[in-house]
Amino acid sequence: MKKFACLLTVLLLLASPAWAAGPTYRISVSQFVEHPALDAVLKGFQDYLNQNGIRAQYTVHNAQANMATAGQIGTQIMGEKPDLILAIATPSAQTCAQALKKAPHMSKTPLLFTAVTDPLLAGLVDDLNRPGANITGVSDKLPLDQHMAMVKTFLPQLKAIGVLYNSGETNSRSSVKMLKQVGEQMGFRVVDATVSKTSEVYQAAKSLVGRVDAVFTPTDNTVVESLESAVKVCVENHLPLFASDVDSVKRGAVAAMGFDYYKHGWQTGAMAQRLFAGSSPADTPFETQKELKLHINRKYADLMQVTIPEKLLETAEKIYE
Repeated sequence: MKKFACLLTVLLLLASPAWAAGPTYRISVSQFVEHPALDAVLKGFQDYLNQNGIRAQYTVHNAQANMATAGQIGTQIMGEKPDLILAIATPSAQTCAQALKKAPHMSKTPLLFTAVTDPLLAGLVDDLNRPGANITGVSDKLPLDQHMAMVKTFLPQLKAIGVLYNSGETNSRSSVKMLKQVGEQMGFRVVDATVSKTSEVYQAAKSLVGRVDAVFTPTDNTVVESLESAVKVCVENHLPLFASDVDSVKRGAVAAMGFDYYKHGWQTGAMAQRLFAGSSPADTPFETQKELKLHINRKYADLMQVTIPEKLLETAEKIYE
């Protein structure tokens, strides 16, 4: 009976997608910083490939939010000669793209970006529908009108919102520009508070106290890494903090009408599968994730002294107590 059970186990393993015949692809990953949203992207990407029978060996690099390190990683990846480069977040995508231009031996290796807000502004693609060269990917460009509609449901009399971001990140500058346009349309001001490194987040958040009715964090790698510093200031001053990604809600933001970054990675994995099957990156339009989810943190809403509208509680996918 034991022999039969062992044989059955082997047969099931051989029949599963993970054991399907096919090549093992070498994938070099450049991730700009380690935080829950970007970690979820990588996990979703890996799970998609695994569950769809695509075998892969990963070499994962993390720049820890340091641009110089990201540049070094880009150069190192060219020496690894992978079958595919996965760049997670705008700074990593930019540095890998720069390194790729200087590596003629990698001219046919696809660079797949993910969690990049504005691929055009970042200089990664030439056209929305025909990216050009060997770069394409999935963008997390924010539908900020929907985010701000959610914020105004909490605060109907919103007059000014503070935005914490690193002005050195192309993705953040793009988001803030769009946020100001939305603010003009919806009748509120946007007050900037910029940082250049994680250690500045606390003071930048403090600079908004008394000047704004709420604080918003876009998909900014520097700020998200040090989100707890902003949460502390907002709790101490009863200033509602809203985020653009749902992972930040469980860390202390009141709410987010944001992306599920695991699904973002899953969508990127599906694109990788098409590239492995022979699709050309130059002719593969970059994609965006349109599905948004509402997460609410009841505990931090109380600490920041903001009332959660009943209709939002009814529609929220996740409520943290």
